[in-house]
Amino acid sequence: MQFTTDRPGGSQDVRPASRMSGALDWGRGYWQDHPKRSIETFGRQITMGIEAVGELFVSIFRGRFPFAEFVRQCAFMASVAAAPTLLVAIPIGVIVSIQVGSVAQQVGATSFIGAANGLGIIQQGAPLVTSLMIAGAVGSAVCADLGSRTIREEIDAMKVMGVDPLRRLVAPRLGAAMLVSVLLCGFVVFVGFLTGYVFNIFAQSGTPGSYIGTFASFAVTTDLLVALVKSLIFGLLAAIIACDAGLTTRGGPGGVANSVNTAVVLSAVMLFGVNLIITQIYNTLFPAQMV
Repeated sequence: MQFTTDRPGGSQDVRPASRMSGALDWGRGYWQDHPKRSIETFGRQITMGIEAVGELFVSIFRGRFPFAEFVRQCAFMASVAAAPTLLVAIPIGVIVSIQVGSVAQQVGATSFIGAANGLGIIQQGAPLVTSLMIAGAVGSAVCADLGSRTIREEIDAMKVMGVDPLRRLVAPRLGAAMLVSVLLCGFVVFVGFLTGYVFNIFAQSGTPGSYIGTFASFAVTTDLLVALVKSLIFGLLAAIIACDAGLTTRGGPGGVANSVNTAVVLSAVMLFGVNLIITQIYNTLFPAQMV
C-alpha cells in the first residue's frame, strides 16, 4: 500500500506507508522499553515493599522471624558502611563550617555560626550522607547478594522447598537496613557536629561558648527526630529497591552488574526526592520560630 499526492505539474509523489508504520513501531518499542517498564518496576517495588513490611511484622509477632539472619545482616551492613560514612562525614562537617563561617563573617553574624552549622548538619547533612551510604554501599551489597542467588537458581529452589524468600531473605534485610541507617544518621550527626566545632574553634578562631550556646538556643529535639525518621525511611526504600533489583536479575553475571547499577541509581534518585518532600512537609508544619 502506498500514499500518492498530486503535485502542481501533474506528477505524483509516492510516499511509502512503511514510513508511518516504522514510526508507529518505534513509538511502541519506546513505550515498551522505557515508560511501561518504569511503571511496571515501580508497581512491583510497591507491591513487594508492602508484602515485605507486612511479613516483617507478622513474622516477628508469630515468632518466625529469622533473628540470626537479621543480626548477620546488621553486622554486614555496619561493616560495609561505617568506614565510608566516617570518611564522608568529616569533610561534610568541614565544608559546612567553611561555607557558613564565610557567609557569617560577611554579614557580621559570627555569633550564630554554631546554630547554622549544627542545624545544617542535623537537618540536611546527616540525612543526605546516610542516603548516599545506604544507596551506594548497603544497597549495592544487598542487590549483588540476592542477584547472585537468583542467577544460581537458589531463589527458585527455596520456593520449591516451600521457603518464602520474603520472610527468609527480604524481611531481615529490610529490618537491618532500617536499623543501620538510623545508627548511621546518629553517627554522622555526632561526627559532623564535632568536626564543625573543632574546625570553627581552631581554624576560624571561634568561641566555644558561643558555638554551643547559639546551637542550643535554635536547635530543638524535633530536628533530630526528623533526621532519624528520614534515615529510617531511606533505609526502607533502599532495601526495597535493592531487593527487587536482586530478585529480578536476569542474564548471568552481567545481569548482576546491571542490577547493581540500577539499584544504586534508583535508590539515589528516590532518596534525594524523598528527602526534598519530607523537608518541605516539615518546614510547612513546623516553621522556624524566632528566638
